[in-house]
Amino acid sequence: MCGLLAILETPDSKAPAPSHAQRAEQLIDRLTHRGPDERGTLALDHAWLGHRRLAIVSPESGQQPIAHDPVAWVSNSEIYNHKALRTLCDSVPTSTCDSAVIGPVLAKFGIEGIAKLHGQFALVVQHTDSPDWIAARDHMGICPLYIGHHADGTLWFASEMKALIDDCDRVELVEPGTAWVRDKQGVRCVRWYTPEWMHETPKTPADHTALRDTLIRAVEMRMMGDVLWGVLLSGGLDSSLVASIANRASIRAGYGPIHTFAIGLDGSPDLDCARQAASFLGTQHHEFRFTTEEALEALPTVLEHLESDQQVRTAVPTYLLARCVRAMGFKMVLSGEGADEIFAGYLYFHKAPSPEALHQETVRKVTRLHQYDVMRANKAPMAFGLELRFPFLDRDLIDHTMSIRPADRAPAPRMPGQRPTEKRLLRAAFDDAQSPWLPESILWRQKEQFSDGVGYGWVDTLRAHAARLVDAESLAGAAERFPEGTPPNAEMYWMRELFEERFVHGRRSGRSPLRTLGGGASIACSTPEALDWDPSWKALAGDISGRTIVDIHDAQADLHDCA
Repeated sequence: MCGLLAILETPDSKAPAPSHAQRAEQLIDRLTHRGPDERGTLALDHAWLGHRRLAIVSPESGQQPIAHDPVAWVSNSEIYNHKALRTLCDSVPTSTCDSAVIGPVLAKFGIEGIAKLHGQFALVVQHTDSPDWIAARDHMGICPLYIGHHADGTLWFASEMKALIDDCDRVELVEPGTAWVRDKQGVRCVRWYTPEWMHETPKTPADHTALRDTLIRAVEMRMMGDVLWGVLLSGGLDSSLVASIANRASIRAGYGPIHTFAIGLDGSPDLDCARQAASFLGTQHHEFRFTTEEALEALPTVLEHLESDQQVRTAVPTYLLARCVRAMGFKMVLSGEGADEIFAGYLYFHKAPSPEALHQETVRKVTRLHQYDVMRANKAPMAFGLELRFPFLDRDLIDHTMSIRPADRAPAPRMPGQRPTEKRLLRAAFDDAQSPWLPESILWRQKEQFSDGVGYGWVDTLRAHAARLVDAESLAGAAERFPEGTPPNAEMYWMRELFEERFVHGRRSGRSPLRTLGGGASIACSTPEALDWDPSWKALAGDISGRTIVDIHDAQADLHDCA
């Protein structure tokens, strides 16, 4: 992944975009952590384009910005089907880098060309012979992209908000699956990704073989690269499946076992389970430990990288792990994010009142991922120039899985008479006694949220620390101090305080950064809407730990002990 900054003209612009070049040359370096390998800028008649590169595919030939008439472009992208796309284009730059196809594809197909890009991307393509341009974000918002509205009418696009808030009057998110476009119709935002499952409850029954094959393709596709890579392995079902698939593919291709990485406090559930999974698979496994003191010290810096007050408790161990992995020379890793959203994997899904309600909740979870898990899993590791790739967020896999009838995705018993197990569909698809993908204890391990799995002591210490910082009087006045999305507890009060100090106070963009945040009451990572499933949950809202679902978490814990 990389970092981009682009300044573009609109019909209302009072100044040419290149007039901001001197300031933009300074701002692009706020994104150095996203692209520590190379720096490039380009001033055109109607645009200024800046790029910080993390070189992963074709390191010797992928410098950006790229100019290839009739367009020039910058991107933060991994285009997994770039070789096939070259055959569709009339002319492509000599670079073998995957990003080299972006400009030619959009120059030939316009907005329709965005859907032809299979991968993760945030991109800006400027025509060199006109003021027209396209700025787009991938289907799930894996690659971050913000838009800033400047006082002179120019529009600024950047990978992170920190490059915009001191110069633009207002900032906002570019939503996943959308594109901002300037053409003969003016400037507008269009949606290019509109699958049927977003609007209709599907009726297609599950097909284990098709599901398994689709996930295998998604993992193997993301092994593309010319640098050291591995898999983040928590020991849970999702990351362990990714590691198993990648390891088989790597050995089959003659490269040998993959590298896997795990982190936790001493005695954490994840370290034990990751060790067991790695031993079963035969990976080159690396284990790291952190202390709660180290985590608390890192937290303010982590929040600055996240540019959000959400997912901080999970982002801290992600950040600490990324630091260790990057120090070993690795630049890219695969991870298991997204499975819990599409397969209804969180423990609260056990209490979905109907299949229709379950599907509607998975739609909400999937379409909001860019403000939560995906945002955290991209930005925390990119603090060290480490790219994460997410096979479960492959567009084909999402469309396949979200089109399966929700009754087949609901928690269900493995065998008659047993308690229901979350993500049974995914587990069953890889339950192969003849050639097991994982040991039974991992394949059927109960869901454990990452911030819990690294060691319960981390969340407990964070709560206690926040309670010491935020007294009862301050918490009682939270609505007056923080009227937008008032934090419900001391932990979230502290997170909001840190966020506003860094992204609101004294910034030209005012309070607009607050509108980029996710939020709302939650229990065990639910959406606010799902609180209606159980009357007792509203009193607990604000506790996102899976341990809050006591009757599910505690009742099954003994069935999935990896120690």
